[in-house]
Amino acid sequence: MNKDWLVDIELEGESVILIPLHAAHSGTLVEAAMDGELWKLWYTSVPSEKSIHDYIAFALNQKALKRSLPFVALDSSTRRVIGSTRFCNVEPEHRRVEIGYTWYAKRFQRTSVNTECKYLLLRHAFESLNVIAVEFRTHWQNLSSRNAIARLGAKQDGVLRNHRKDKHGSYRDTVIFSILDNEWPTVKKDLSFKLTDTSK
Repeated sequence: MNKDWLVDIELEGESVILIPLHAAHSGTLVEAAMDGELWKLWYTSVPSEKSIHDYIAFALNQKALKRSLPFVALDSSTRRVIGSTRFCNVEPEHRRVEIGYTWYAKRFQRTSVNTECKYLLLRHAFESLNVIAVEFRTHWQNLSSRNAIARLGAKQDGVLRNHRKDKHGSYRDTVIFSILDNEWPTVKKDLSFKLTDTSK
């Protein structure tokens, strides 16, 4: 596997642009999270003003260790930060990545933003990184996330019971989904249709 498998890259779509996360994004990320006070959702890991520096430090540390490639999401029309996502739990030796830590300002939820972000990341993973599988994980209680992942075309692999402690110290059940390389052509076609179908 190429030692430079995870390199900084910008991924641009019609409505959203993904650029590498930097420490300087702390203020704009907090501003985006304030739209809906997203950090108050107990089953998510959205940063608040108090936790943003630890949030970014962890992401950049994982990036330095070649385990993650974090992005901020920009609204393409205004270039304003509207959320964040990343490749994580990277396993180049097994040609697998996970897409996670995804969140958007409330006003961009239930829009085409998530579909296009995932399309850009999946296309890069399968067509540039040449992975054999992309994984998604979410909290059992996060029904909106589970439904959104399923709508992408990912299939549920199973549930890890008492998988890990959440930020409140309780053990969470983690739902695992994946898309395989042989499934990508069909998933790509479906996501492309959703992004161009103005009647949806």
